[in-house]
Amino acid sequence: MTGYCPWVVTPSRYDDELWELVPEDRGPPPEHEKRFVQALGRAGAALDLGCGDGRLSVALEADALTLADVSQVALSRAHARLPEARTVELTPDEPLPLGDGEFDLVLCAEMLEHVRDVQLLLSEVRRVLKPGGRLAITTPAHGRRTGLRILARGFEPEFNPLLPHLRFFTKKSLRQLLDEMGFGVLSLRRESGSLLVVAER
Repeated sequence: MTGYCPWVVTPSRYDDELWELVPEDRGPPPEHEKRFVQALGRAGAALDLGCGDGRLSVALEADALTLADVSQVALSRAHARLPEARTVELTPDEPLPLGDGEFDLVLCAEMLEHVRDVQLLLSEVRRVLKPGGRLAITTPAHGRRTGLRILARGFEPEFNPLLPHLRFFTKKSLRQLLDEMGFGVLSLRRESGSLLVVAER
């Protein structure tokens, strides 16, 4: 078979293999992330984009909840937690299989740093949000403290090559990205090593 490489893993299969290594019962999500999501209040239609196993999705209050992820393993776990929610399996680096203006709220919790084509993802988020709809993001915080840790401990502990993080955001770079993608940042703060952002379409 010409061009066949037996060691190549498709992106979704790679994510499934990562999730198979994660214990099914990881305990509750970090408290600061849970508080952030609860503070978003009730939404009509909400999308947890990159929901993982759904352990943070349970903190979302919505009349209609959609859970979406590239990993079928993660989605199965999320569905077990929230059987009434709609689940949607995503294909990496492709448009979201969701309707225009479908959601009042989109949550991207600890997923933006894993995305290769951030521009496509955020343009798709903007498409599926209603006018005035909100985008909520949590992602690891980087900046001067990251630089100081690198000076103190070296480069490798901070950027482990086995971690599946592709993006490293600072408050400034994340705000600039959202501005360029047509979102209005309503709040952006750093807490417990995370950037917590709410932006509006």
